[in-house]
Amino acid sequence: MKTLFTLLFLFTALAHADEPGSQYKQQAEAGDARAQYYLADTYFSAGDDTQAEQWAEKAAKGGDIDAMALLSQIHFKHADYAESKTLAQQATIAGSKRGAIMLARLLVNTQAGKTDYPQAIKLLQTATEDIDSDSAVDAQMLLGLIYANGVEIAQDDAQAQMWLKRSSALSRTGYAEYWAGMVFQQGEKGFIAPNKQKALYWFNLSCTEGFDTGCEEFDALSGE
Repeated sequence: MKTLFTLLFLFTALAHADEPGSQYKQQAEAGDARAQYYLADTYFSAGDDTQAEQWAEKAAKGGDIDAMALLSQIHFKHADYAESKTLAQQATIAGSKRGAIMLARLLVNTQAGKTDYPQAIKLLQTATEDIDSDSAVDAQMLLGLIYANGVEIAQDDAQAQMWLKRSSALSRTGYAEYWAGMVFQQGEKGFIAPNKQKALYWFNLSCTEGFDTGCEEFDALSGE
């Protein structure tokens, strides 16, 4: 859920545009593992994977379980699937919802090895229960995408729409549907094949929900 933390980052970024995560830097340098995790996550969001990995490793050594999940995400991004899965499993066992979502993401991607959709769905459904955390938003989006994709399980647009709408209700109306449209437009190797018709479907739904960027993407893709 890009709620308080992200809003805080966005407002602070206006004042410190050249200093990603500056609000966490002092505490992170003092050894606060949670601040180190937030700083790492901010660097990751900004596209600085080197700094993100360095701070996430420090946070993980300090006992922050979500930092292990972030390290899994970084390795996944760079196609190091074996290490990504090991870290995601460790984070999940330790109780990280972010770790459970990463593990689910690995379990539905053929690049990471043998898939296990039932286990992935179980992990995601558990992660959706804590609606006060960012994890619920992300878990609901991924569940929606799995049902919309219809690989190894029956495609179910009603289930997909339900989960994506729940996710959007916790973040911004129409955003999750827009995100699904973007994933179907671009594809994700090992998981989602590009599909223009599915992209249009979700962009249109996002637009109907009032998300302007969804309308813009629908118009652009329709004109191709």
